[in-house]
Amino acid sequence: MKYKVEIDPQAQEDMKEIFLYVAIDDSFDMANKLLDKIEETCYKLEKYPTRGHIPEELRRTGIKRYLEIHYKPYRIIYEIKKEIIYIHSFLDGRRNIQEILSERILR
Repeated sequence: MKYKVEIDPQAQEDMKEIFLYVAIDDSFDMANKLLDKIEETCYKLEKYPTRGHIPEELRRTGIKRYLEIHYKPYRIIYEIKKEIIYIHSFLDGRRNIQEILSERILR
């Protein structure tokens, strides 16, 4: 079965923030390369959607429908519904993930 990856608006905002941060801190070229690699990582889920694991911060709250994969230091939070993989967040693993996930998912 072939899955389809969809990146939701919140995750698109995350990508814009990552791009701007890297472009300002390093270069546009590095920012473009990074986003290409992150997207490539996401689209690998089309073949292997269950390769992720439940984020520890969510497991502790009993929420088990979200999975995550990594493109260091970024954590990609997603959910599988039928044949669609919804990418919900691209989070910098160096930030307070518990706080961000609480804000976004537990609201």
